[in-house]
Amino acid sequence: MSKKKMNAVVTMGTGGYEQLSFRQVDVPTISSGEVLIKVLAAGVNNTEINTRLGWYSSSFMASTNETQVDQESERKDIADGGWNEKTPFPFIQGTDCCGEVCEVFEEENNKLLGKRVIVRPCIRVNGDMDLENTWMASDFDGAFAEYVKVNAEDAFVVDCEWSAEELASIPCAYGTSENMINRAKVKSGDTILVMGASGGIGTASIQLAKRRGARVVGVCSDAKKEAVLALGADQVISRRESILKVLGEKSVDVVVDNVGGDSFSELIEVLVRGGKYVSSGAVAGPIVKLDLRSFYLKDITLIGCTGWDLEVFPNLVRYIERGEIKPVVWKTFPLKNIVDAQKEFLLRKHVGKIVLKV
Repeated sequence: MSKKKMNAVVTMGTGGYEQLSFRQVDVPTISSGEVLIKVLAAGVNNTEINTRLGWYSSSFMASTNETQVDQESERKDIADGGWNEKTPFPFIQGTDCCGEVCEVFEEENNKLLGKRVIVRPCIRVNGDMDLENTWMASDFDGAFAEYVKVNAEDAFVVDCEWSAEELASIPCAYGTSENMINRAKVKSGDTILVMGASGGIGTASIQLAKRRGARVVGVCSDAKKEAVLALGADQVISRRESILKVLGEKSVDVVVDNVGGDSFSELIEVLVRGGKYVSSGAVAGPIVKLDLRSFYLKDITLIGCTGWDLEVFPNLVRYIERGEIKPVVWKTFPLKNIVDAQKEFLLRKHVGKIVLKV
């Protein structure tokens, strides 16, 4: 008996856009503990582009955009380009998923049938006390397809009136941001500096820090200042300006940074004694300048965040259902137009998320 087919974007290997193949593949077959989800919408993230490029390899020193240009000119097979293990090419990417549960394996999960869900893409494989983790769309097939299978415990029902596209803007960006803000123990009265404040993680971080009562300073391009202020930022600094000159030394309690690059040394200088720098990305470049004296003499804590704490995703569901956060969707594309969506993403003109309709 032939298997049911579905449309999907299969990433064939490391390289440029030619590695993204829109084709028919088998619908996933679920097994014990799993559910099958009909994907309604899937967000576009920097990490999917980075994985396709092999950017996580130590051989790359440049920004995502610069690496994209390099890979367009010459295809490279990158053995160490994945997050944890070698990336399982060819496979289906798509870290953000909103969909409807259409099949379950065990009767105990029947309560999920027909429910609209968002999927937790980060799995702590050995429980909350062990940082080992795997990621949907980096380590196994994701949501750039008509169907995806996941563990039932990673499918979260959300009771709200948001569109599927709006819900698909949440998992990766807001989960990553909530994890960083949670780890940094952001509290009421803190001053938080958010780098890349107009992006998916930046717009999420503004909202999640504000709901904790923090004062938020965002950094973005001049063209996006008004949009960032409208999201709740108390102050916005142009990325062309010196952060240190504008804010002064010892003025910030927590820096939330997924940008990296040349601004890093100033971020350490603006932190107060005992301040915290938290990061889960480096889109402007992974190699930074750090004066260890500024780090240790001020008792700074550097916090790297990849594996999510278990409370992160349930927190997000509660925030959505209580109306405490809002989605920021810039533009939507059909799944088959994923190349156009990623090109739009790399223009860096968007505020919030770009989403694929499936």
